[in-house]
Amino acid sequence: MKKTIKVVAAIIENEHKEVLCALRSPEMSIANMWEFPGGKVEKGEELHTALEREIKEEFSCEISASVVFHENIHEYDSFIINLVAMKAKLVKGEPTLSEHSKLVWLKRENLKSLVWAPADIPAVEQLIEEV
Repeated sequence: MKKTIKVVAAIIENEHKEVLCALRSPEMSIANMWEFPGGKVEKGEELHTALEREIKEEFSCEISASVVFHENIHEYDSFIINLVAMKAKLVKGEPTLSEHSKLVWLKRENLKSLVWAPADIPAVEQLIEEV
């Protein structure tokens, strides 16, 4: 039986209404695909706390997580991901790279120009339609 992993992802918009997108490095699972930044929820951890912790650890900045924007379950070859995408605001610092290969800020209408990790695609589509 495949392991199910609960993951939180941040949808962070800047003052220009651009969304932060992160490219997974070649060393990561689901390599060289784009995602909303975030990470695994630890046992007993609240979603907001997990997202804020992951962004601080991986991107050396602070966010304030707000509402759940989209949730879906996606089955990959070796695991199942329960992805919870949440709206968030950058409150301190600028995102910097550590584990990911690249970070870009894109307008919603340009999000489809990237090759997204399959689990992130439903949230990308909903974000484009939201306007």
